[in-house]
Amino acid sequence: MAAATALSPALTNAFTAPASAKLNEPHVQFPSAPKERIAIATYPFRDFIAGLHDEGGAPATKMDLKDFPAHISAKLGISKIEPWSNHFRSTEPKYLHELREALTKVNGGIVDIAADGGHSQYSADSGERQQAVAFAKKWIDVAAAVGSPSVRTNIPAAKDSRPDVARAAETLHAVAEYAATKNVVVHLENDNPVSEDPVFIVQVVEKVNSPWLRALPDFANSLTTGNEEHAYKGIDAMFAHAYGICHVKAMEANDAGQVYKVDMAKTFAMLKAHNYKGYCSMEFDSPGDPYAGTQDLIATTLKFLA
Repeated sequence: MAAATALSPALTNAFTAPASAKLNEPHVQFPSAPKERIAIATYPFRDFIAGLHDEGGAPATKMDLKDFPAHISAKLGISKIEPWSNHFRSTEPKYLHELREALTKVNGGIVDIAADGGHSQYSADSGERQQAVAFAKKWIDVAAAVGSPSVRTNIPAAKDSRPDVARAAETLHAVAEYAATKNVVVHLENDNPVSEDPVFIVQVVEKVNSPWLRALPDFANSLTTGNEEHAYKGIDAMFAHAYGICHVKAMEANDAGQVYKVDMAKTFAMLKAHNYKGYCSMEFDSPGDPYAGTQDLIATTLKFLA
C-alpha cells in the first residue's frame, strides 16, 4: 500500500487531529450538530453498489462506490458515509484519490470503513492470527489514504478455537500499535453472536487497554440471540468503550427470519449516559426499501440527538 497522500481540505477539517495534538491518543474533531453526526452505511445499499467480487462484472444498474456520496447526498441530504470493504473496487492509490475527490465535491467524508476479513484474531494457529493483522493493517492504510478516522475490523470465528480473550488481545494489540502510527482508530463490533459477543469484545478492549482500540456498539445485532437482558447490558458496556462510530438500527432479523425490534429510547439513553460524541451510522438491515428505511432512521436519530 502506497503512503497516503495529503488530504483534501474538506476531509482535513472534518476528521484529522489538530496540528498541536499528540498522537499518543486519537484527537478526532467530531461535529456537535446532530445532522452532522449522521453517516450512511453502504452495506444496506449492496443491491445498488458494485461489489469487488461481483461475478461476471457488476450489472450496469449498479453504481461505483465513487458515485455513492453524491447519490446519497441528493437522496437523503447526508454526505458522510461508512463504506463496506467489499464496495471498494480497488485499493490502489489512484482509485482512493478519486474516491476522496468525489467526497470533496459534496463536502462529505468517510467516518469509518467496515472491513470484513476471514482470518480470526483468536485462532490457535499463529499464522492465521498474523494474516488477521495483515488484513487490518491494509485497511488502516486505506483509511489513512481516504481520510477516515477509523476502521471496523471484524472478528471471524476460528475453526480451531473457541473465542479466546488472551489471543485476540495479543493480536489486536499489534493492530492498535500500527493504527496509532496512522492516526486511525480500530473498532470492534458486536455482530457475530459467537465470536463478537459484546461481553467478549469489552473484555478484549479492556485487556488491550489502548485508546486506539475501541468498541462499536450496534443497536440491534446482539438482540437476535433472543437474550434481551444480555444484549442491552452488552450494548451499554460497549458504549462505555465507544469512541468514533456506532450503528443505528431499528430492528434485525436472525437466520430463522424472526425480527427483533430495538428499544430506541433505551439505547439512545445509553449513548447519552456515556457521553458518546462520535458518529451515528445509519445501517438499515430489515426487509424493505433501504432508502425509506434509512430516512426513518435519520429522523429517529435526529429526534434523540437533539
